[in-house]
Amino acid sequence: MPGLLGKKIGMTSVFSADGKNVPCTVIEVGPCTVTQVKSVEKDGYAAVQVGFQDKKEKHTSAPLMGHFKKAGVTPKRHLAEFKNFENEYNLGDVITVDLFSDTAYVSVVGTSKGKGFQGVVKRHGFGGVGQTTHGQHNRARKPGSIGACSYPAKVFKGMRMAGHMGNERVTIHNLQVLKVQPENNLLVVKGSVPGYNGSIVIVEK
Repeated sequence: MPGLLGKKIGMTSVFSADGKNVPCTVIEVGPCTVTQVKSVEKDGYAAVQVGFQDKKEKHTSAPLMGHFKKAGVTPKRHLAEFKNFENEYNLGDVITVDLFSDTAYVSVVGTSKGKGFQGVVKRHGFGGVGQTTHGQHNRARKPGSIGACSYPAKVFKGMRMAGHMGNERVTIHNLQVLKVQPENNLLVVKGSVPGYNGSIVIVEK
């Protein structure tokens, strides 16, 4: 589906028409430059590759420099492909946040904040084991039994245990578009989106 690359600016809140305070996220969407147009005849599928944020030539590899020079654009830091655009685009065309001017809802893809190695209470919401008195020593936030038995003598895959939490690709669907500001390339959506302030996100119709 059509979309653009953007940068999460941060969260704020706005008042709705009926006076409710609505939490929202501000995203800087685009401008994105078309760096490649793929076709069914040549590539096997139709898509448009766009680049976001300029990058210095000395920090760009030689193969990518050739790719950008072929498109006639400056090196870009982030690239992504999107399908099913309503309009036809050529190399070097610039797509702005106006793409979402008539859109009521969007999906946002980002990388969630990394939490490091966490226990089962924080990672999965376990309630802890046992009482907090009567000699209980060090089991308040432990997972308890993990289901091992004589047969099949192993712990099944998918068992909720302590481990790496966060830093995963997360998609939030159906976020309501509250405001589009073309002059600043800003998109304001209701609710939160994954990632820290300044992280790169994908916004899709």
